[in-house]
Amino acid sequence: MFERLVLFSLCCCRLVGVFGDSDAVKSVSVTEGDSVTLNPDLTDKQSDNLIMWNFKTNGPLIAKLNQATNDISIIDDGPDNRFRDRLKLDHQTGSLTIMNITTQHAGVYQVTISSKTKIIHRFNVAVYARLPVPVIISDSSQNSSSYCSLLCSVVNVGHVTLSWYKGNSLLSSISVSDFNNSLSLRVECLDGSYSCVVNNPISNQTQYINSTGLCRSCSECAFCCHASEAVARLAVSVVVGVATVAIVVYDITSRKGVNERRRDLLMQYKMSVHDNSM
Repeated sequence: MFERLVLFSLCCCRLVGVFGDSDAVKSVSVTEGDSVTLNPDLTDKQSDNLIMWNFKTNGPLIAKLNQATNDISIIDDGPDNRFRDRLKLDHQTGSLTIMNITTQHAGVYQVTISSKTKIIHRFNVAVYARLPVPVIISDSSQNSSSYCSLLCSVVNVGHVTLSWYKGNSLLSSISVSDFNNSLSLRVECLDGSYSCVVNNPISNQTQYINSTGLCRSCSECAFCCHASEAVARLAVSVVVGVATVAIVVYDITSRKGVNERRRDLLMQYKMSVHDNSM
């Protein structure tokens, strides 16, 4: 019984050695337009390895290398012709290079190395769009509370974060996970040097700015922001003053007319009394 158990264990070990499959998936990140090299890190330096690269797990074959015959086959079209003129296979290391990569080439790549043993490795390639430089403008909106502010914007981005910094201090940030989005972020009443940063997990773009000339200082801003309110109060005061003067003038004119009518009536009464007495 013990001998059978030992024999069974040896057979299992043998099978694992023949059909080794690495469960770990190596993550690789790259910027769109760059090149990325996927290296299988051959541990078995055999000269007769058969190396096959597939796009997606057990997906279509895109490249094959027979080290015994030094024969390299590149499947130019691949799925949807997306790999045409983009693949290069190293005959010594078996590494696969994807040139001028785009988001169409993101996904899992599987390499199968067959010789005395069979080993499978997988790479999960994430492709990020190239980041634009943020654009900063002075934003004077109709809302007086945001009269003195700077607006930072980026367009056609995805999976990024847009942030305002003063020195190393984060002031505010906003993120988006979808593609082809536009982001804008405002900072109120700036005074000094600031930076607006757009970043994804592998790269960033930064725009630096000194708010002098684009936005008034906070003390000036407070005056500007309340200027319209002061003008409004002054206008109201003028209107009230004019109305008050008009009322007073009307009252004086009315009283003068009443007194004159009273005086005329009194004169007429005296004249009638005088006539009757005669």
